[in-house]
Amino acid sequence: MIVLGIETSCDETAVAVYDGEKGLLANRVFSQVELHRHHGGVVPELASRDHIERLLPMIREALAEAGIEAQAIDGIAYTAGPGLIGALLVGASVARSLGYAWGVPVVGVHHLEGHLLAPALEPGAPEFPFVALQVSGGHTMLVEVTGVGRYRILGETQDDAAGEAFDKTAKLLGLGYPGGPALAALAEQGRDGVFEFPRPMLDRPGLDFSFSGLKTAVVVAVRGRTLDQAARADVARGFENAMVDTLVTKSLRALCQTGLRTLVVAGGVGANRRLREALTRAVAKAGGRAFFPRPEFCTDNAAMIAVAGQHRLAAGECEELTVRARARWPLDELRAPGETHASTH
Repeated sequence: MIVLGIETSCDETAVAVYDGEKGLLANRVFSQVELHRHHGGVVPELASRDHIERLLPMIREALAEAGIEAQAIDGIAYTAGPGLIGALLVGASVARSLGYAWGVPVVGVHHLEGHLLAPALEPGAPEFPFVALQVSGGHTMLVEVTGVGRYRILGETQDDAAGEAFDKTAKLLGLGYPGGPALAALAEQGRDGVFEFPRPMLDRPGLDFSFSGLKTAVVVAVRGRTLDQAARADVARGFENAMVDTLVTKSLRALCQTGLRTLVVAGGVGANRRLREALTRAVAKAGGRAFFPRPEFCTDNAAMIAVAGQHRLAAGECEELTVRARARWPLDELRAPGETHASTH
């Protein structure tokens, strides 16, 4: 089955073509970073308008890259949520319209399910079951993954997501947008131990996260100070150390609690070099294996949506002639392919 994947949940327009037998045939992503940089963050209306302008040309480009005509597409998968509702509606409307015009089934995919299944895009992908650390600008959670659509949330953030805390701290330090990568780059120049920040919720049992206190600790540390470049780098280093230690400790707890030995790291923060290195060492020391999709599959992309959609389309899932988009969509509402009601169009 050849699936066209469409991702427009936030500020990346992405299109992919995925063959269930041959693998990924095309993967195109356009980032709106330059569009939003002047505003210091994503402007939903601008994001939606840019998706409208770019999506159809990118679909034509992806088909050309894959070397196929539209008639070869067997199904379409699009991100139905969670995300910015206007941006989601762009992808949903295009997917639904193309499905009707081409006479192929269409299915809406949960954005986080795409991230959880992104390892399937890599050679030597881990087999089920595994623990996933989903860590991005909008979500931070630990999930037990026993199969496609079979997800048990072990713990999640009670306030800011890890990526959100990165961005807010970067803004506090006067760094540009997007803040997370800029802060990580600055932290490379910093010194360990100059600023020690709290490791939130490590002094209590459980697998939930909280990063608002860490962000507040940074605010208190820099209040009234005139920071030169070296001091800003030391703050960034201290913040990143606290974040990495927290994520590593909680991930090890999740492996111990479930008895599983494989940790998959998904989401944009999973591209952080120091987090990757720390998790690789810690999990290996505990007798397990940490698996990371390559950075382009950690951030938002349509390849992961096509993979998730392929599983569901192959099981006969198909939506009615309705445009569906959900700004909020709890992951635990998902069911395994074939266990949900399949409708025809």
